[in-house]
Amino acid sequence: MDALNPPVVSLLDIDFSNIPLDAILTRLLARPQQARFAYVVTPNADHIERLLRIPRLRGVYQRAMLCLLDSHVIAFAAKLLGLPTSRVVSGADLTEALLPRLEGLKVAVVGMQEADFALLAARFPGIVFVHHQPPMGLLHNNQAFHDAVDFVCATGAPFTFFAVGSPVQELLAYATASRSDSVGVGLCIGSALRFASGSLRRAPVWMRHSGLEWLHRLTQDPLRLAGRYLISDPKALLAMAVSAIREKKR
Repeated sequence: MDALNPPVVSLLDIDFSNIPLDAILTRLLARPQQARFAYVVTPNADHIERLLRIPRLRGVYQRAMLCLLDSHVIAFAAKLLGLPTSRVVSGADLTEALLPRLEGLKVAVVGMQEADFALLAARFPGIVFVHHQPPMGLLHNNQAFHDAVDFVCATGAPFTFFAVGSPVQELLAYATASRSDSVGVGLCIGSALRFASGSLRRAPVWMRHSGLEWLHRLTQDPLRLAGRYLISDPKALLAMAVSAIREKKR
């Protein structure tokens, strides 16, 4: 976490930053642009299931300056089970609120198809965007992985959006933070820039707030997301139930 640690809520041994969106924006925008690189992660149920399955990834999330819960389903389940829970601040909400405040700044984007990036740049003409589209399979391509990190360090942008999916984006941010020549803030936000560009339609507000955004996403991309929402997410919920039972037995 950053030097000024926000309040945290520990759920399944993951420390979530329990602060509202406006406080997050204030914290990010007040940070000196040339400060040593730090990053924000936005774990959802799929991330949580992966962290439970691959514990070595925990250090990547623990090093983040902010760890924001991006799942109303997890928050609802935690309340029902009597577990502590953090407020929900999704990567999409953070991106939507932050981008209009970045006018005049250089902003790096790692990921996104060229067509989607062009839409994003057209929607926010006041932002000086720089773009790097790495190839697929970064975790199995050391050169491409290091090229992406080199790009972020070379730009010196005060804000970098990592939009290559989890866990690749978090690992890229972690590797960037390990470099002495890296500056700015990195945001691991998955598909959020596609929502911001208009290339992907987000769920209606009522679906987001009622924990049904996953259903909207599933109907948009069933082949890619079925495994996440129908297999990984229930595993995370099961782990929460087991945790709640253990707490009651203490």
